[in-house]
Amino acid sequence: MRTEDVLAAIATGLWRWDNASGTVTLDSEAARLLGLPAEPVELPEVAVRSRFHPVDWNEINGIVNLAVAEGTLAEARLRIMDVDGRVLRTVRSRSKPVANRTPEGSTDYELIGTIQEIAEPQPGTTAAHTPITGDWRRSREAFLLDAGRALAEARSTAEVLRVAASLSMPGFSPDGLAVFGVAGDRLSIIGHHGHDPGDEGPFSDMPLETNYPAAEVVRTGRAIYLPTPEDYKRRFPAAWPLAQRFDRVSWAFLPLIVAGRTMGAWMAAFKHPASFSPDERSVLTTVARMLAQALQRAVVAESERELTTGLQRSMMPQLGPEIPGMRIAARYVPTGGGLQVGGDWYDMIPLPSGRFALVIGDVQGHDVRAAGLMGQLRIAVRAYASEGHRPDAVLSRASRFLAGLCSSPESDPYGDDDGGQDSDFQSPRFATCLYVECDPRTGMLEVARAGHPDPAIRMADGTVMMRPTAGGLPLGIVPDTDYPTTRFTLEPGETMMLCTDGLIETGGHDLDTGWARLRAVLESDLHENAYENAAHLERLADLLVQAVHGPSSHHTTGPLADRREDDIAVVLLCRESAEREPGTALPHPARPVRRTVLTVAQAEPERIAGVRQQIRELLHDWADPDQVDSAVLMVSEMVTNVLTHTDGDALLVAEAAGELGARRLRVEVADGSDELPHKRQPGEMSSSGRGVLLMEMLADAWGVDPRGEGKSIWFELHEQSKTDADPVF
Repeated sequence: MRTEDVLAAIATGLWRWDNASGTVTLDSEAARLLGLPAEPVELPEVAVRSRFHPVDWNEINGIVNLAVAEGTLAEARLRIMDVDGRVLRTVRSRSKPVANRTPEGSTDYELIGTIQEIAEPQPGTTAAHTPITGDWRRSREAFLLDAGRALAEARSTAEVLRVAASLSMPGFSPDGLAVFGVAGDRLSIIGHHGHDPGDEGPFSDMPLETNYPAAEVVRTGRAIYLPTPEDYKRRFPAAWPLAQRFDRVSWAFLPLIVAGRTMGAWMAAFKHPASFSPDERSVLTTVARMLAQALQRAVVAESERELTTGLQRSMMPQLGPEIPGMRIAARYVPTGGGLQVGGDWYDMIPLPSGRFALVIGDVQGHDVRAAGLMGQLRIAVRAYASEGHRPDAVLSRASRFLAGLCSSPESDPYGDDDGGQDSDFQSPRFATCLYVECDPRTGMLEVARAGHPDPAIRMADGTVMMRPTAGGLPLGIVPDTDYPTTRFTLEPGETMMLCTDGLIETGGHDLDTGWARLRAVLESDLHENAYENAAHLERLADLLVQAVHGPSSHHTTGPLADRREDDIAVVLLCRESAEREPGTALPHPARPVRRTVLTVAQAEPERIAGVRQQIRELLHDWADPDQVDSAVLMVSEMVTNVLTHTDGDALLVAEAAGELGARRLRVEVADGSDELPHKRQPGEMSSSGRGVLLMEMLADAWGVDPRGEGKSIWFELHEQSKTDADPVF
């Protein structure tokens, strides 16, 4: 009996579909099944395509591509239509895709196989294979969209594996999952679900030559489907004893391929039989591709985080041993994008004199070059400080160092034309810096500032003030720059905050509104001497950072979402209160004295405005605003007189002591001149001579105290409510 007769008896025809030539060759039985005359024929592709139901034709492309990727047969159920659009019959196609390389280098596929008529189930019976419906397709598309979104949002390998374990596939769901990774010539499990801890032991380190499905998938790059235990035992007899104890009946092993490279394998195991139809294999293949991409992104992200953490740990120093009488806390938060490294830094440097220095700075930009310059500049500043140089000398040397480091070459010695790609690495950059030398025994601070924000002081009673300091240009702009030094004392119970502009200006704020936001944080939820405790000081550092970008979580959304626009560095220095002798503690301790000390140099008369602002901040909660205006007026007059009538600087000391509502303000302005002020009678148009008259009219008490060299002019104000001061008759 001829083969053609046998095939015709079982309603099976042969066909050959050549994509390159666009022709389809049919034998007589295949032609009859397609509704054509029962004779061998060669037809154009469009003539045969018109015989298929449009929905079924759309499925063929995906099935063929899947078969090519897996190296398997392409199976499909097709409805045959007549010229009037009626369904004649349903056939099953089984064909083998054969790749043909064209002279142009592209690849065309030739399908060689059979088509066979299948009987449709009668009403009231159960079909062996339910035809694909639109509802199933919609469920599959919805599942793939959800799976793609969930895998795209996973940020680590552990999250990717959790998402993969939670996927519920339409129509069938695996209850055992495993992801295999490749390292060299070894295969190991990097994550699993549906198994007990320790079950991965035999698979944790496996040579790629092992006769195991996952190893073969990695070697060949093709999926393996094992619908029954018999299939598993027949194809992989050596590995069957390892798989048998898990009580699964169907397995699918799929390659994890990214950019043409097989990075591992994914196993999906089922406790119920799975036939792995073309549509089910299509879903599994799509999920495997998404899983591979998600794992690749997670690996890259984890590598970047590891690199970032390493850079930060190498560039950000430890704060060192504890300092008697002092508490220190610091934070560095990189900007939200890229490698999360930038130009901000801080440092604590032990000095040869027994003192220590706090440094905080910000190199222009927050990219890789800024991080590199920051590391070099931090080392240079530490070296200059360790040599014993004074604060102004440290910054002067650092400015020359950075200017030389960023100087652009006049010409390229190698004559290379890089199209400007390296121009950013040659362009000059500057850096702001604040250098504070501290004597832990006395609390004396010597501050040199290079274009950096001023420090802020939180006094013992909770009052927060920006502390004006003298300063110069940022480092690296002019190599030979002088940096004046400001000296003041950090009193017991006070906390100093140093920060970069990222903490102040991020979130759409300018210097004023950003400083108001930080002041609210510094003044909130406090009690006396709270931040002398190390834990409370650390908590304050966290609160300051969270005020800018919210909780440190990558998954936070809404009003506290990450909105970092610049790197952030912050350093807190707290001086502990002096200990009381045993038996001297008061049941109700007196309110701490609020005190500020400022120096106004002859060459800086513009700083008188800062003095006025300091007095207003010192008296921010004073009961009578008119008394505050009076104090500001008298201080301005006293400092101006020193700068006008003497050749020296003015030293101002202001103290507010006592309980709220009954405080006493005492302000002293000292200078080096022995000439005492005297009372004058200025004319109506006179521009001077009213200083003593103002003191007599506005102060509750005032005077002049001669000293060995120079004098001190002082006044006092006693707090009173405005109602008591200005009674209504």
